[in-house]
Amino acid sequence: MTATDIGGARLSEVEHRAQLHRALVASTVGTTIEWYDFLLYGQVSALVFGPLFFPQSTPLVGVLQAFGIFFIGFVGRPIGAAIFGHWGDRIGRKATLIATLLVSGIATVAVGLVPTYASIGIWGPVLLTVIRLIQGIGVGGEWGGSVLLAMEWARTTKHRGFISSWPQFGAPAGFFLANLAVLVFSWLSGDQFLVWGWRIPFLISIVMVGVGLWIRLGILETPVFQKVIAEDRIERVPVLEVLKRQPKQVVLTALLRLPEQAPGYIFGAFVFTYGTTILGASRNFLLTGVLLQAVLGFLWVTVAGHLSDRIGRKRMYIIGCVVMAVFGFIYFALLDTKVPGLIFLAVALSGLPVMTLYGPEAALIAESFTARLRYSGCSLGYQLASIIAGGPAPFIATALFAAFASSLPIAFYILGCAVIGIVATALLTDYTNKDISEEYDMVQLAQPAGEVAD
Repeated sequence: MTATDIGGARLSEVEHRAQLHRALVASTVGTTIEWYDFLLYGQVSALVFGPLFFPQSTPLVGVLQAFGIFFIGFVGRPIGAAIFGHWGDRIGRKATLIATLLVSGIATVAVGLVPTYASIGIWGPVLLTVIRLIQGIGVGGEWGGSVLLAMEWARTTKHRGFISSWPQFGAPAGFFLANLAVLVFSWLSGDQFLVWGWRIPFLISIVMVGVGLWIRLGILETPVFQKVIAEDRIERVPVLEVLKRQPKQVVLTALLRLPEQAPGYIFGAFVFTYGTTILGASRNFLLTGVLLQAVLGFLWVTVAGHLSDRIGRKRMYIIGCVVMAVFGFIYFALLDTKVPGLIFLAVALSGLPVMTLYGPEAALIAESFTARLRYSGCSLGYQLASIIAGGPAPFIATALFAAFASSLPIAFYILGCAVIGIVATALLTDYTNKDISEEYDMVQLAQPAGEVAD
């Protein structure tokens, strides 16, 4: 093919390639901003929210309470997946992604304006909880649309893993920017960090949101969704339809994320609690290590996506699960030496096994759903994992250490997540380098609920 039909117009090969590049930029920048917003909360939860919003609790209990509010954002994510998944399959990827960016960005700025417990008492934590829920709803609709915006502009089937991994690049990039912002304002504010320094990284999100909106307003709707419109195949209630026709894929894609989600938030959020309270490491020392973790992560994530195009999506993901199962024990063994160099090494390297999974994950999940239900299906599967894995992980890790006074149970927790991930991945169909357009769409929707096309 040398041209593409878009809303009745024909795009040349050059124009199509230009739109693909714009879609990749829009997806990657947008997810970077959204993950900056969402992950910034995790960093500050571990360092600030305990003493500021739960001052009457002991330090460890205060952290547990702060991580409880942290978890509320993950409850919001599947809600956002259902809401924005519905509209993404009804009105399109582009318009929905503009809405998710606005919801998440405004909520993030609001976090930076919340008065503390000392100012308004219990209403401080209450406001923080409500805003965190709204933030989670916005992020819940972002991922599916960003991945589809990139993947559905792909010309061939041979590079879907690589192309889909670019929105995944946004997570470690956003993580890097969140940690960089906290580190910079931690250094600039010094002893005033708990007074005003922690607020600035939230407030500057408004600038990033403005940039993201400007980029997203300049892209076209994807050819795949335009084709669904042209053929009048839009579902009235796509969320219910995907739960009816592809429930197995929704459940499996949620479960396969356990070895990526749970360790990811242990390595990125719980480490601050463990490092400062148990290991005696400084806040800025850990932030520097996490910055390098993020850099190595975004250097590796697209490579992992590319490798999945070569060796197969499922095979690459299962390799990542095995690596994660082993790494959990190595990670805590290095931390527990309390040797600064080894602590830094463990923190810096911990992003690599996560990104080994995160790179191929986007295509693995998105390919499992038919085009007319894809935004809803992949969003629900991806975001349901936030309730069973990402959200509870820092809380579970903190509770396990409080109960056993040892990091070993946490390593076994990571191992258990890896085993579940392997089983769930093995039960999915691998669509690497296969056509997932018309024939796939017809076969999937003709099947009884729960069956998978080979």
